[in-house]
Amino acid sequence: MADAKVSLLDALQEHFGFESFKGNQEPIINSILANKDTFVIMPTGGGKSLCYQLPALMSPGCALIVSPLIALMKNQVDLVRSYSSKDNVAHFLNSTLTKAQIKKVRTDLLSGKTKMLYVAPETLTKQENIDFFKDLEISFIAVDEAHCISEWGHDFRPEYRRLKEMIEQINDDLPIIALTATATPKVQSDIVKNLGLREPEIFISSFNRPNLYYEIRQKRKKDQTIKDIVKFIHLHKGKSGIIYTLNRKTTEELANMLSANGIKAVAYHAGLDAGTRAQRQDMFLHEEVEVIVATIAFGMGIDKPDVRFVIHYNIPKSLENYYQETGRAGRDGLEGICVCFYSHKDVQKLEHLMRDKPLSEREMGAQLINETVAYAESAVCRRKVILHYFGEPLEEENCGNCDNCRNPKEKIEVKNRVVIVLKALKELGERFGSEYVVNVIMGNINPQITTYKHDKLAVFGSGKEFDAHFWNSLIRQMMLEGLIEKDIEEYGLLKIKDKGRSFLKKPYSIMVALNHQFDEEATEDDEEIAAGAQASADSVLFEMLKDLRKTVAKEKNLPPFVIFLETSLEDMATHYPTTTQELEKIQGVSKGKAIRYGKQFLEVITKYVEENDIVKPDDFVMKSVVNKSGLKVFIIQNIDKKIPLETIAKNKELSMSKLLDEMETIVASGTKLNLDYCLDEELDDYAQDEILEYFKNCETSSLALAREELIDSNYTLEQLKLMRIKFLVVYGN
Repeated sequence: MADAKVSLLDALQEHFGFESFKGNQEPIINSILANKDTFVIMPTGGGKSLCYQLPALMSPGCALIVSPLIALMKNQVDLVRSYSSKDNVAHFLNSTLTKAQIKKVRTDLLSGKTKMLYVAPETLTKQENIDFFKDLEISFIAVDEAHCISEWGHDFRPEYRRLKEMIEQINDDLPIIALTATATPKVQSDIVKNLGLREPEIFISSFNRPNLYYEIRQKRKKDQTIKDIVKFIHLHKGKSGIIYTLNRKTTEELANMLSANGIKAVAYHAGLDAGTRAQRQDMFLHEEVEVIVATIAFGMGIDKPDVRFVIHYNIPKSLENYYQETGRAGRDGLEGICVCFYSHKDVQKLEHLMRDKPLSEREMGAQLINETVAYAESAVCRRKVILHYFGEPLEEENCGNCDNCRNPKEKIEVKNRVVIVLKALKELGERFGSEYVVNVIMGNINPQITTYKHDKLAVFGSGKEFDAHFWNSLIRQMMLEGLIEKDIEEYGLLKIKDKGRSFLKKPYSIMVALNHQFDEEATEDDEEIAAGAQASADSVLFEMLKDLRKTVAKEKNLPPFVIFLETSLEDMATHYPTTTQELEKIQGVSKGKAIRYGKQFLEVITKYVEENDIVKPDDFVMKSVVNKSGLKVFIIQNIDKKIPLETIAKNKELSMSKLLDEMETIVASGTKLNLDYCLDEELDDYAQDEILEYFKNCETSSLALAREELIDSNYTLEQLKLMRIKFLVVYGN
């Protein structure tokens, strides 16, 4: 197939400039060059692409590379071309090309100049393409992201199931190389079977990524979760990261929230047009943005080695998804932090998303979700749980690089309880899943148990002194110890392994840590991102700040509310800002206002904090986004266009009072609003001058008091509030 005299290392140096192979790359390439079907499982960052790129360059003819995502093909081709002096060394063929571009690709293929052709599965289904490929010299076919062929994989694509049929039509003798980063033993067998691999050479690299740190955090109220994320990113300032969420709406809201807090972030999801997605992907790759907030539409095939953190805002639907997505961190072998926020409500959302799917798909999906839940709640080494899922043992008890290993729970002796579980499985004929087994052990009666007369078994109720949490924890850890296994093809039935049978004959000491228990309260129901926590203000400090505001206002000959709004003082008395930067994050405080009036207020707060040993909140005040930033822009733009205030309020489903509150906050923060167009319809010049004169000399911002003082003129509260906003525009900025 290739010239035997050419050293693989020489070819590697010539085509890619590398001096040595990584891991299994060399034997994999030798297998392909020897015309053998080859199956490669290599985690993200292990160098999968080179396994087919080098033999393609060394072999006569052109390699066909099947890739699932059209959007990434151009990137893959550009990367190959970057190592070569000729652009025609690699092409892609898919539905995005014009007729002229397709003609150019075919011309290069027929001339023998192209060594790699990337195609989508759909491209192979067209008869004209199959006929063209039949007459082409093809070296081999590479099927990338091969897990897409399995219904048990995390990204099943039905069109992948037809690949073998298409390959047979082109040339049944062509060698096939299948590649994937994640595949459980079940998915591995599906790939071999569905692609019809003939006695394949199988290369499985370790799934262990020692440089990745895994952590599960309790997901509580949304505002607190968002603050945790913003705080985390600020602690890792300047580093690249990915945040995965469940839906498009949350990506946009979260990206806006991060941007409002000084973090360069953009959203990425399938609802954006192809051009915008490509642009944002490039911005991330070129470090024009620090963080990309995405649905799972982002990441497959992304070759950015220095992603330093991956955050899951929602729990993923499978451990394969989780492994693949966290695998985008630390591909250069350096630091990679993987944090997942977990709540029962997110699990319920995943289950809800499956409600309209066929029964078999729902059952498979439920099992995959259960595995992810078990991972999240486990108190065992997270690395051990992940590796066990992919069929790889981990001998060391403490990896030192996950939350459970750094903060281990106390272990308890469970030898006798393990015997109870094994006896229960034996008496039940190994024909039931964990939930049923736990009910039998605890002595819980239900119709199914009485129908099968399992309430008459000796083991029934033998473990009733412990709760379901204990038994579920134990069963999960017995799987990790290799005593029992879950038969995923048989709907999760529990089976005893040889090691378990040996244990029954001669039990020995086993120590385990029980699973973590997460609160049910978790998150709020609606998907809106909360703007900020509503903590209570320090009443003593609040009164001190009000007194200071009054003093400053007298010095400046201005009403107190022009200095700072009362809501701003409440915010200060809640979060205790002691620097100008912290003060700028207070609601209604612009940079200019912080510089102009802030010094005395910061001095009072700092002294109060020191004298009373106040512990400042360990989070920080987040600038709210709207819903705040979007609403602010909407209001400013519409007032600039002189749109009636009633229309603005109606379009945003706001009451007039709420709209005026928002306008006042905008103006207090330093933005001028020209309200003459609506005020002139409400009040004549004399009335406006009268109200402005009142606010100039008043000591309080109370509208009720203003109405009482100006009772003879019969002004409405709305008119007075509009004039108070105008007063802020004229005298407060």
